[in-house]
Amino acid sequence: MAKQDNTLLLGADPTTGGDGPNSHAHNSVHQKRTVDGEKQMINQSIANDFDMKNQNFDFSSIPCFRIATFGCSVGPNIFISLQSIIEAVESKYQLSSCESPEFQVIFNDYIDDFNTLFRSLPTSREYLVAGVPGSSHGRLFPNSTLHFVYSSSALHWLSKVPEEVMDKSSPAWNKGTIYCTGTSKHVNDAYLGQFERDVESFLNARAQELVMGGLMCLVISGIPNGAKFSESALGKVYDLLGFCLEDMAARGLISGEKLDSFNLPLYYPTSGKFLEVIKKNKHLSMVRFAILKHPLEYFVPSDQMIAGGLRAAIEGVIKNHFGDQIDIDELFSLYLKKLPESRPSIVDDNNRRNMDICIFLNHNGV
Repeated sequence: MAKQDNTLLLGADPTTGGDGPNSHAHNSVHQKRTVDGEKQMINQSIANDFDMKNQNFDFSSIPCFRIATFGCSVGPNIFISLQSIIEAVESKYQLSSCESPEFQVIFNDYIDDFNTLFRSLPTSREYLVAGVPGSSHGRLFPNSTLHFVYSSSALHWLSKVPEEVMDKSSPAWNKGTIYCTGTSKHVNDAYLGQFERDVESFLNARAQELVMGGLMCLVISGIPNGAKFSESALGKVYDLLGFCLEDMAARGLISGEKLDSFNLPLYYPTSGKFLEVIKKNKHLSMVRFAILKHPLEYFVPSDQMIAGGLRAAIEGVIKNHFGDQIDIDELFSLYLKKLPESRPSIVDDNNRRNMDICIFLNHNGV
Protein backbone atom coordinates (compact mmCIF):
# COMPACT_ATOMS: atom_id res chain seq x y z
CA MET A 1 0.00 0.00 0.00
CA ALA A 2 1.26 3.48 -0.87
CA LYS A 3 2.45 5.53 2.07
CA GLN A 4 0.10 8.37 2.97
CA ASP A 5 1.40 11.94 3.05
CA ASN A 6 0.27 13.26 6.42
CA THR A 7 2.27 16.48 6.23
CA LEU A 8 -0.48 18.41 4.50
CA LEU A 9 -2.51 21.17 6.02
CA LEU A 10 -0.62 22.42 8.99
CA GLY A 11 -1.82 25.96 8.38
CA ALA A 12 -5.58 25.70 8.74
CA ASP A 13 -6.81 26.06 12.30
CA PRO A 14 -10.06 24.68 13.71
CA THR A 15 -12.94 26.67 15.02
CA THR A 16 -13.06 27.19 18.77
CA GLY A 17 -14.00 23.89 20.39
CA GLY A 18 -15.59 22.99 23.68
CA ASP A 19 -18.97 24.24 24.83
CA GLY A 20 -18.02 27.54 26.45
CA PRO A 21 -19.48 30.95 25.58
CA ASN A 22 -16.87 31.56 22.83
CA SER A 23 -17.17 28.10 21.24
CA HIS A 24 -18.46 27.38 17.77
CA ALA A 25 -21.22 25.28 19.32
CA HIS A 26 -22.61 28.39 21.03
CA ASN A 27 -22.08 30.76 18.12
CA SER A 28 -23.42 28.92 15.07
CA VAL A 29 -27.17 29.40 15.48
CA HIS A 30 -27.31 31.67 12.43
CA GLN A 31 -25.88 28.88 10.25
CA LYS A 32 -29.03 26.84 10.82
CA ARG A 33 -30.61 28.96 8.07
CA THR A 34 -28.15 27.46 5.60
CA VAL A 35 -28.82 23.96 6.91
CA ASP A 36 -32.55 24.49 6.43
CA GLY A 37 -31.90 25.58 2.85
CA GLU A 38 -29.86 22.45 2.16
CA LYS A 39 -32.61 20.06 3.22
CA GLN A 40 -34.71 20.38 0.07
CA MET A 41 -31.64 19.88 -2.11
CA ILE A 42 -30.62 16.79 -0.12
CA ASN A 43 -34.09 15.26 -0.46
CA GLN A 44 -34.19 15.91 -4.21
CA SER A 45 -30.72 14.57 -4.90
CA ILE A 46 -31.06 11.37 -2.90
CA ALA A 47 -34.52 10.73 -4.38
CA ASN A 48 -33.39 11.23 -7.97
CA ASP A 49 -29.63 10.73 -8.18
CA PHE A 50 -29.10 7.47 -6.30
CA ASP A 51 -29.40 4.49 -8.67
CA MET A 52 -30.88 1.67 -6.62
CA LYS A 53 -29.90 -0.82 -9.34
CA ASN A 54 -26.26 -0.09 -8.58
CA GLN A 55 -24.80 -3.07 -6.71
CA ASN A 56 -23.00 -0.67 -4.36
CA PHE A 57 -26.40 0.12 -2.85
CA ASP A 58 -27.58 -3.48 -2.53
CA PHE A 59 -27.49 -3.79 1.22
CA SER A 60 -28.75 -7.35 1.30
CA SER A 61 -25.06 -8.28 1.10
CA ILE A 62 -23.46 -4.98 2.26
CA PRO A 63 -25.68 -3.91 5.19
CA CYS A 64 -24.04 -0.59 6.12
CA PHE A 65 -24.56 2.81 4.49
CA ARG A 66 -21.56 5.02 5.31
CA ILE A 67 -21.81 8.80 5.53
CA ALA A 68 -18.69 10.89 6.08
CA THR A 69 -18.78 14.53 7.10
CA PHE A 70 -15.74 16.72 6.48
CA GLY A 71 -15.14 19.86 8.52
CA CYS A 72 -17.68 18.88 11.17
CA SER A 73 -17.20 21.71 13.66
CA VAL A 74 -19.01 21.00 16.91
CA GLY A 75 -22.55 22.31 17.01
CA PRO A 76 -26.17 21.28 16.52
CA ASN A 77 -26.30 21.98 12.79
CA ILE A 78 -24.32 18.92 11.73
CA PHE A 79 -26.85 16.63 13.45
CA ILE A 80 -29.75 18.36 11.69
CA SER A 81 -28.07 17.82 8.32
CA LEU A 82 -27.31 14.18 9.10
CA GLN A 83 -30.91 13.53 10.07
CA SER A 84 -32.04 14.99 6.74
CA ILE A 85 -29.62 12.74 4.83
CA ILE A 86 -30.61 9.58 6.70
CA GLU A 87 -34.35 10.23 6.43
CA ALA A 88 -34.00 10.82 2.69
CA VAL A 89 -32.04 7.58 2.21
CA GLU A 90 -34.55 5.60 4.27
CA SER A 91 -37.38 7.04 2.18
CA LYS A 92 -35.54 6.05 -1.01
CA TYR A 93 -35.22 2.44 0.15
CA GLN A 94 -38.84 2.28 1.28
CA LEU A 95 -40.09 3.57 -2.07
CA SER A 96 -37.94 0.94 -3.77
CA SER A 97 -39.45 -1.76 -1.53
CA CYS A 98 -36.01 -2.47 -0.10
CA GLU A 99 -35.04 -2.96 3.50
CA SER A 100 -33.27 0.09 4.89
CA PRO A 101 -29.61 -0.50 5.80
CA GLU A 102 -27.78 0.33 8.99
CA PHE A 103 -26.07 3.71 8.98
CA GLN A 104 -22.58 4.63 10.07
CA VAL A 105 -21.60 8.30 10.33
CA ILE A 106 -17.91 9.20 10.37
CA PHE A 107 -17.02 12.70 11.54
CA ASN A 108 -13.83 14.29 10.27
CA ASP A 109 -11.96 17.50 10.95
CA TYR A 110 -8.31 18.51 10.92
CA ILE A 111 -8.16 18.83 14.69
CA ASP A 112 -11.59 18.73 16.22
CA ASP A 113 -12.99 18.69 19.71
CA PHE A 114 -14.33 15.15 19.42
CA ASN A 115 -15.01 14.85 23.16
CA THR A 116 -17.52 17.70 22.96
CA LEU A 117 -18.91 16.29 19.70
CA PHE A 118 -19.52 12.84 21.14
CA ARG A 119 -21.04 14.26 24.34
CA SER A 120 -23.52 16.24 22.24
CA LEU A 121 -24.64 13.32 20.05
CA PRO A 122 -28.44 12.99 19.92
CA THR A 123 -29.54 10.24 22.29
CA SER A 124 -32.24 9.16 19.84
CA ARG A 125 -29.87 8.78 16.87
CA GLU A 126 -30.25 5.72 14.67
CA TYR A 127 -26.68 5.50 13.41
CA LEU A 128 -23.29 4.24 14.53
CA VAL A 129 -20.57 6.82 15.06
CA ALA A 130 -16.82 7.16 14.54
CA GLY A 131 -14.42 10.11 14.49
CA VAL A 132 -11.44 10.47 12.16
CA PRO A 133 -9.08 13.42 12.72
CA GLY A 134 -6.84 14.50 9.86
CA SER A 135 -6.56 16.66 6.80
CA SER A 136 -9.43 16.29 4.36
CA HIS A 137 -7.03 17.22 1.55
CA GLY A 138 -5.51 13.75 1.72
CA ARG A 139 -6.85 10.20 1.89
CA LEU A 140 -8.61 9.24 5.10
CA PHE A 141 -10.62 6.14 4.14
CA PRO A 142 -10.08 2.95 2.10
CA ASN A 143 -11.08 2.86 -1.57
CA SER A 144 -14.79 2.72 -2.34
CA THR A 145 -16.08 2.66 1.23
CA LEU A 146 -18.22 5.82 1.44
CA HIS A 147 -21.74 6.17 0.04
CA PHE A 148 -22.41 9.81 0.89
CA VAL A 149 -19.96 12.64 1.54
CA TYR A 150 -21.05 15.89 3.19
CA SER A 151 -19.05 19.08 3.71
CA SER A 152 -20.59 22.41 4.67
CA SER A 153 -18.89 25.72 5.49
CA ALA A 154 -15.42 24.17 5.34
CA LEU A 155 -13.90 24.40 1.86
CA HIS A 156 -13.31 28.15 2.08
CA TRP A 157 -10.66 27.35 4.72
CA LEU A 158 -7.33 27.01 2.94
CA SER A 159 -4.67 24.47 3.86
CA LYS A 160 -2.26 27.38 4.29
CA VAL A 161 -1.84 31.07 3.56
CA PRO A 162 -0.27 31.48 0.08
CA GLU A 163 3.45 32.11 0.49
CA GLU A 164 3.43 35.01 -1.98
CA VAL A 165 1.20 37.20 0.20
CA MET A 166 3.71 37.00 3.06
CA ASP A 167 6.78 37.70 0.89
CA LYS A 168 7.85 41.36 1.04
CA SER A 169 9.56 41.03 -2.35
CA SER A 170 6.43 39.66 -4.04
CA PRO A 171 3.90 41.84 -5.88
CA ALA A 172 1.30 39.81 -3.96
CA TRP A 173 2.56 40.96 -0.54
CA ASN A 174 -0.65 41.70 1.33
CA LYS A 175 0.51 44.39 3.77
CA GLY A 176 -2.30 46.64 4.98
CA THR A 177 -5.06 44.06 5.08
CA ILE A 178 -5.55 40.69 6.75
CA TYR A 179 -7.56 38.85 4.09
CA CYS A 180 -8.10 38.50 0.36
CA THR A 181 -10.17 41.59 -0.41
CA GLY A 182 -10.33 40.92 -4.14
CA THR A 183 -9.01 44.40 -4.97
CA SER A 184 -5.44 43.31 -5.77
CA LYS A 185 -5.09 40.97 -8.76
CA HIS A 186 -1.77 39.60 -7.49
CA VAL A 187 -3.17 38.80 -4.05
CA ASN A 188 -6.37 37.35 -5.46
CA ASP A 189 -4.45 35.16 -7.92
CA ALA A 190 -2.29 33.82 -5.08
CA TYR A 191 -5.31 32.97 -2.93
CA LEU A 192 -7.22 31.55 -5.88
CA GLY A 193 -4.29 29.32 -6.82
CA GLN A 194 -4.13 27.90 -3.30
CA PHE A 195 -7.91 27.42 -3.28
CA GLU A 196 -7.82 25.55 -6.59
CA ARG A 197 -5.05 23.23 -5.37
CA ASP A 198 -6.89 22.55 -2.13
CA VAL A 199 -10.22 21.78 -3.78
CA GLU A 200 -8.51 19.56 -6.34
CA SER A 201 -6.77 17.52 -3.63
CA PHE A 202 -10.01 17.27 -1.62
CA LEU A 203 -12.00 16.04 -4.63
CA ASN A 204 -9.34 13.57 -5.75
CA ALA A 205 -9.20 12.03 -2.28
CA ARG A 206 -12.97 11.77 -1.99
CA ALA A 207 -13.26 10.31 -5.51
CA GLN A 208 -11.13 7.38 -4.39
CA GLU A 209 -13.13 6.88 -1.20
CA LEU A 210 -16.63 7.12 -2.71
CA VAL A 211 -18.26 4.06 -4.20
CA MET A 212 -19.22 4.33 -7.85
CA GLY A 213 -22.55 6.14 -7.94
CA GLY A 214 -21.98 7.63 -4.49
CA LEU A 215 -23.04 11.22 -3.82
CA MET A 216 -21.22 14.23 -2.45
CA CYS A 217 -22.87 17.39 -1.11
CA LEU A 218 -20.63 20.46 -0.88
CA VAL A 219 -21.75 23.78 0.58
CA ILE A 220 -19.36 26.71 0.56
CA SER A 221 -19.73 30.40 1.33
CA GLY A 222 -19.06 32.60 -1.67
CA ILE A 223 -19.87 35.82 -3.48
CA PRO A 224 -21.72 36.66 -6.72
CA ASN A 225 -19.88 36.69 -10.02
CA GLY A 226 -18.15 40.01 -10.58
CA ALA A 227 -18.21 41.00 -6.90
CA LYS A 228 -15.22 41.68 -4.67
CA PHE A 229 -15.19 40.11 -1.23
CA SER A 230 -14.34 43.45 0.39
CA GLU A 231 -17.73 44.71 -0.83
CA SER A 232 -19.59 42.05 1.15
CA ALA A 233 -20.87 42.11 4.72
CA LEU A 234 -18.30 39.52 5.78
CA GLY A 235 -15.59 41.62 4.18
CA LYS A 236 -16.64 44.53 6.39
CA VAL A 237 -16.50 42.21 9.42
CA TYR A 238 -12.89 41.30 8.59
CA ASP A 239 -12.01 44.93 7.86
CA LEU A 240 -12.99 45.89 11.39
CA LEU A 241 -10.86 43.09 12.80
CA GLY A 242 -7.92 44.46 10.84
CA PHE A 243 -8.55 47.96 12.23
CA CYS A 244 -8.57 46.56 15.78
CA LEU A 245 -5.26 44.78 15.23
CA GLU A 246 -3.78 47.99 13.81
CA ASP A 247 -4.97 49.83 16.92
CA MET A 248 -3.25 47.27 19.15
CA ALA A 249 -0.05 47.49 17.08
CA ALA A 250 -0.06 51.31 17.32
CA ARG A 251 -0.25 51.00 21.12
CA GLY A 252 2.60 48.50 21.19
CA LEU A 253 0.38 45.62 22.31
CA ILE A 254 1.37 43.47 19.32
CA SER A 255 4.26 43.60 16.89
CA GLY A 256 3.71 45.63 13.73
CA GLU A 257 5.88 43.17 11.83
CA LYS A 258 3.74 40.30 13.08
CA LEU A 259 0.64 42.16 11.93
CA ASP A 260 2.10 42.76 8.46
CA SER A 261 2.57 39.00 8.05
CA PHE A 262 -0.88 38.06 9.35
CA ASN A 263 -3.34 36.80 6.72
CA LEU A 264 -6.48 34.77 7.20
CA PRO A 265 -6.35 31.39 5.40
CA LEU A 266 -9.79 31.98 3.88
CA TYR A 267 -10.97 32.30 0.30
CA TYR A 268 -14.57 32.93 -0.72
CA PRO A 269 -14.97 32.13 -4.44
CA THR A 270 -17.50 33.44 -6.89
CA SER A 271 -20.07 30.84 -7.91
CA GLY A 272 -18.62 30.78 -11.43
CA LYS A 273 -15.07 30.17 -10.25
CA PHE A 274 -16.15 27.41 -7.88
CA LEU A 275 -18.03 25.64 -10.67
CA GLU A 276 -15.00 26.01 -12.92
CA VAL A 277 -12.76 24.32 -10.34
CA ILE A 278 -15.29 21.54 -9.70
CA LYS A 279 -15.73 20.72 -13.39
CA LYS A 280 -12.01 20.04 -13.81
CA ASN A 281 -12.34 16.80 -11.86
CA LYS A 282 -12.90 13.90 -14.26
CA HIS A 283 -14.07 11.43 -11.60
CA LEU A 284 -17.02 13.45 -10.32
CA SER A 285 -19.98 14.78 -12.29
CA MET A 286 -22.17 17.64 -11.10
CA VAL A 287 -25.82 16.59 -10.81
CA ARG A 288 -27.29 19.56 -8.90
CA PHE A 289 -26.37 23.16 -8.25
CA ALA A 290 -28.11 25.93 -6.34
CA ILE A 291 -27.40 29.28 -4.74
CA LEU A 292 -28.72 29.36 -1.19
CA LYS A 293 -29.36 32.59 0.61
CA HIS A 294 -26.67 33.38 3.15
CA PRO A 295 -27.89 33.69 6.78
CA LEU A 296 -27.21 37.44 6.62
CA GLU A 297 -30.03 37.67 4.05
CA TYR A 298 -32.57 36.53 6.63
CA PHE A 299 -31.91 38.55 9.72
CA VAL A 300 -29.93 41.42 11.19
CA PRO A 301 -27.43 40.02 13.71
CA SER A 302 -26.74 41.69 17.03
CA ASP A 303 -23.31 43.11 17.81
CA GLN A 304 -22.67 40.23 20.20
CA MET A 305 -23.62 37.70 17.53
CA ILE A 306 -21.26 39.26 14.98
CA ALA A 307 -18.33 39.41 17.41
CA GLY A 308 -19.07 36.01 18.93
CA GLY A 309 -19.38 34.29 15.57
CA LEU A 310 -16.13 35.84 14.36
CA ARG A 311 -14.25 34.86 17.50
CA ALA A 312 -15.52 31.29 17.39
CA ALA A 313 -14.40 30.99 13.77
CA ILE A 314 -10.90 32.47 13.84
CA GLU A 315 -9.65 32.70 17.42
CA GLY A 316 -7.38 29.70 16.81
CA VAL A 317 -5.81 31.33 13.74
CA ILE A 318 -5.05 34.53 15.66
CA LYS A 319 -3.54 32.68 18.63
CA ASN A 320 -1.46 30.50 16.34
CA HIS A 321 0.07 33.54 14.62
CA PHE A 322 0.53 36.01 17.48
CA GLY A 323 1.05 33.53 20.31
CA ASP A 324 1.23 34.86 23.86
CA GLN A 325 1.82 38.35 22.49
CA ILE A 326 -1.89 38.98 22.03
CA ASP A 327 -4.69 39.20 24.57
CA ILE A 328 -7.66 37.68 22.75
CA ASP A 329 -10.17 38.98 25.28
CA GLU A 330 -8.84 42.51 24.85
CA LEU A 331 -8.94 42.20 21.05
CA PHE A 332 -12.61 41.24 20.97
CA SER A 333 -13.51 43.72 23.68
CA LEU A 334 -12.05 46.38 21.38
CA TYR A 335 -13.95 44.83 18.46
CA LEU A 336 -17.26 45.16 20.30
CA LYS A 337 -16.39 48.74 21.25
CA LYS A 338 -15.69 49.72 17.62
CA LEU A 339 -18.50 47.66 16.09
CA PRO A 340 -21.28 50.28 16.34
CA GLU A 341 -19.29 52.54 13.98
CA SER A 342 -18.97 49.78 11.35
CA ARG A 343 -22.38 48.22 11.89
CA PRO A 344 -24.19 50.32 9.22
CA SER A 345 -21.88 49.02 6.48
CA ILE A 346 -22.19 45.42 7.73
CA VAL A 347 -26.00 45.35 7.78
CA ASP A 348 -26.47 47.58 4.71
CA ASP A 349 -28.60 45.71 2.17
CA ASN A 350 -26.21 46.79 -0.60
CA ASN A 351 -23.36 44.94 1.13
CA ARG A 352 -25.17 41.67 1.68
CA ARG A 353 -23.30 39.98 -1.13
CA ASN A 354 -22.45 36.76 0.65
CA MET A 355 -24.19 33.57 -0.39
CA ASP A 356 -23.91 29.83 0.05
CA ILE A 357 -23.15 27.69 -2.99
CA CYS A 358 -24.57 24.15 -2.87
CA ILE A 359 -23.34 21.48 -5.29
CA PHE A 360 -24.11 17.77 -5.55
CA LEU A 361 -21.59 15.51 -7.28
CA ASN A 362 -21.89 11.90 -8.37
CA HIS A 363 -19.00 9.45 -8.70
CA ASN A 364 -19.18 8.64 -12.41
CA GLY A 365 -16.98 5.53 -12.32
CA VAL A 366 -14.07 7.03 -14.25
